[in-house]
Amino acid sequence: AGDTHLGGEDFDQRLMDHCIAAFKKKNPGTDPAGDNKAIARLRKQCENAKRTLSIQNSAQIEVESLHQGIDFSLTITRAKFEEMNMDLFKKTIAPVKQVMQDAKMDKSAVNQIVLVGGSTRI
Repeated sequence: AGDTHLGGEDFDQRLMDHCIAAFKKKNPGTDPAGDNKAIARLRKQCENAKRTLSIQNSAQIEVESLHQGIDFSLTITRAKFEEMNMDLFKKTIAPVKQVMQDAKMDKSAVNQIVLVGGSTRI
């Protein structure tokens, strides 16, 4: 039960899209989206930032010479990250409700929930 395709890469992609939009806004006429090397380097930094946000309130994303020799730097807060991904977080609730309904259990009968996977730390 649940979305077996929802995971860390979805959160990474949201952060990537945010970074690309910020880069394009700061540097009109540029678009690193078609630059595979730039995207790979940005993705790595976004993955690191996501992990950092699991334990800290903010993270710095920095890529030297991201595209056309232009450096990229952005601070992302946990609150902004959560806001960007809220719809993904909410998608996890429906399968839990369905499992509870299938098991004929009320939420008051649940004492503990065990989350599995790297993105559960978010």
